[in-house]
Amino acid sequence: MNARDVMNALKNPLTPPLVALTAGGTGGHIFPAQALAQELMTRGCRLALITDDRGASFGDLPGEIAVHTVSAGRLSGGVTAKLGGLAAMVRGAVEAGRLLREIKPSLVVGFGGYASVPTMLAARWQRLPTLIHEQNAVLGRANRLLAPMAGAIATSFEDVARLRKRYGVKTTHTGNPVRSTISAIRYTPYPSLGTNDSLNLLIMGGSQGAAVFGRILPDAIAFMPAAARARLDISHQCRAGDINRVRDIYEALDLTATIEPFFDDIPQRLRQAHLVIGRAGASTVAETTAAGRPAVLVPYPFAMDDHQSANAHAIGADGGAWVFAENDFTAPALAGMLCSFLESPEILQEAATAARRLGIPDAAARLADTAWALLPSNGEGETSGGAAPPRREAAA
Repeated sequence: MNARDVMNALKNPLTPPLVALTAGGTGGHIFPAQALAQELMTRGCRLALITDDRGASFGDLPGEIAVHTVSAGRLSGGVTAKLGGLAAMVRGAVEAGRLLREIKPSLVVGFGGYASVPTMLAARWQRLPTLIHEQNAVLGRANRLLAPMAGAIATSFEDVARLRKRYGVKTTHTGNPVRSTISAIRYTPYPSLGTNDSLNLLIMGGSQGAAVFGRILPDAIAFMPAAARARLDISHQCRAGDINRVRDIYEALDLTATIEPFFDDIPQRLRQAHLVIGRAGASTVAETTAAGRPAVLVPYPFAMDDHQSANAHAIGADGGAWVFAENDFTAPALAGMLCSFLESPEILQEAATAARRLGIPDAAARLADTAWALLPSNGEGETSGGAAPPRREAAA
């Protein structure tokens, strides 16, 4: 600590601790980082997000969270691509090291993705407390690299493939944080569904490979008897290139349907949904279980390490979802399933109960507790920043 730091500490003895969050540039990494940020802010912490250019484009960040970008590169592809990725990674680590020395975080939390690696490496080299969070049921490549050097590991699933047993002493099962507007849905009753009521379907395409839903859903609904089709109320998140074709088919079938490339009111639509159809990314699985909504999950077959299949089967095994391999996700199969739900709505109610049982609505608080325990102590049982003690409401 130099003379200026000493003077600042004397002037501000109770400056709240700064927690730096670093995440890859996709929603699956950024969204749980946002949820943790919101929770830590309620405990008096200051926050910074360190990401790449893609992550910096995500919204919904409070103005008091500073966003910084560093270089990052993938270590995949051919020799030339790998060398270029390595050069970008080294450049990013230097940039992150310079940034960490400037902002002086008390803790650095990584959420996976290659964009998190430079900052987590720099934090390790500076001997800062570190925590990594794994969103999927398979430990991702970035987190596999970082796990040996991380001070603590938090997981979304109780069982995580490729997480070595020797890391068990520093691993905590916290769940995957979701937005408070999502977790609040579990405290409202599952929407009633009688044998004459409309079945509310929410199709969540995900960021990759969502063309399968634009292709299969219209054909499946066309297979259904007219009386069954008339009972469907559809919210379909559809790829922009498929919207006109899908809309034309739904209109020809005289369906009640809302079709958009993106829904900015997902919490409300999820609250009303009887069934979600989607990929099995970490965020989709966390949101449906936290909300207590059953799902038909079709894992993206080209996901790294096939982690979406692992996510889906972890939920399907306990009755919270039905899982289809993409090759088995056919229009006749889906049509038959939807008809069975319309005839026997108690099937969906039972699956909703199972999904709700699997959800961890206070995952953000649990993860914040884990982070809090890593903050440096002032020797008097409080963090160096004097922030409020950890709080967590009991899960319902």
